[in-house]
Amino acid sequence: MSVKVEKLENSKITMDFKVAKEDFNKALDEAFAKNAKNFKIPGFRNGKVPRNVIEKTYGEGILYDEAFNIIAEKEYDEAIKANDLFVVSRPEVDIKEIGKDKDLEFTITVYVKPEVEIKDYKGIEIEKVSEEVTDEDLNKELENIQDKNARIITVEDGEVKNKDIAVIDFEGFLDGKPFDGGKAEKYELEIGSGSFIPGFEEQIIGMKVGEEKDITTKFPDEYHSTELAGKETVFKIKLHKIKRKELPKLDDEFAKDISEFDTFEEYKNSVKERLIESKKNMAKAERESKVIEKLAEKVDVNIPESMVELEIDSMIKNFEGNLAYQGISLEQYMKMINTDMNGLRDQFKDNAIKDIKIKLAMESVAKQEKVEATDEEIDNKIDELSAQYGDGSTDSLKSNENARQYMAERIKEEKLLGILVKNVIEK
Repeated sequence: MSVKVEKLENSKITMDFKVAKEDFNKALDEAFAKNAKNFKIPGFRNGKVPRNVIEKTYGEGILYDEAFNIIAEKEYDEAIKANDLFVVSRPEVDIKEIGKDKDLEFTITVYVKPEVEIKDYKGIEIEKVSEEVTDEDLNKELENIQDKNARIITVEDGEVKNKDIAVIDFEGFLDGKPFDGGKAEKYELEIGSGSFIPGFEEQIIGMKVGEEKDITTKFPDEYHSTELAGKETVFKIKLHKIKRKELPKLDDEFAKDISEFDTFEEYKNSVKERLIESKKNMAKAERESKVIEKLAEKVDVNIPESMVELEIDSMIKNFEGNLAYQGISLEQYMKMINTDMNGLRDQFKDNAIKDIKIKLAMESVAKQEKVEATDEEIDNKIDELSAQYGDGSTDSLKSNENARQYMAERIKEEKLLGILVKNVIEK
């Protein structure tokens, strides 16, 4: 057997195979042995029909496809390994010559992962990322904590105000007719939450308990229901109750109630320390995200369409899993946004190309920096994550090859990001 591998433009590879007729005939023998029981000819017991009789009855080429597949699969796999090719498409096969008395000749065409080499990955410029925690940040966090610890009281008199919880009945009408999903009773709506369509909550402000009112709203043009998108509707509203948050005082008693601190000043300082740590982690993630995006921009190669399609397949599979956690099927989601599978794939395409470029860029840097994960680092990472999630079953994970491979990839990614961020220039 001989094979000639030729690299063409845009990551296209052709492999020209030539297999001696003796080897092809051996494959024919193997194909006959595998399929003999499937041939039924009167006068012969099942599985005992001679090969020459089968070929005479069904034609000489009856076993060619099976014999070809036996040879092609083996030779193709060996050629891929010998030439260290990372194939990203299904093979296209073109049989040039085939027959018992001929050498088998065929060509396989595939696309492979593009070769990328990025030299200027050190000194990448990004916008400056702030780690500062301002007084405004601290006050906002304290207000959030105060809000979470508020006591809900029922307001007997007065009008609905912003941030109140209005207990309402509502029913929506389009062109004078009620529409699906537009009705509820004793619904608790926090005014200012933005959970309803624009203009709805604002018109509840000022209503009094027992009051009934019609309000007019317009659904967003991009609303998931095409029946309602961009349409003007009328909602009939009845206000049953007004609930209001009674905020606790931010004093020493408050600090004692919700923390281990005796004074509010101590508690406030602890909140600030937590914000500083959180801001530091967020800044780290933001730097990593910015430098990765800049790195991907340096990838200037044509991405094979087949590689993009495979990435889209993976992204949709993950997306479908996320939807399932919310109790929504992919078909339901596509119906909600008024699209089909082709439309959904188009939506994922740009991100798929971007993700591929990021992977190619990171692989290039890893190769140049000789980034690896040692066995000791993998064991330590497994111990670290097990401790973090309270799972003590480290021995089984350490002996699991898939788990070790996953940890190795995480370690290498962390090292790569460390190298890139260390050499980044913030302006």
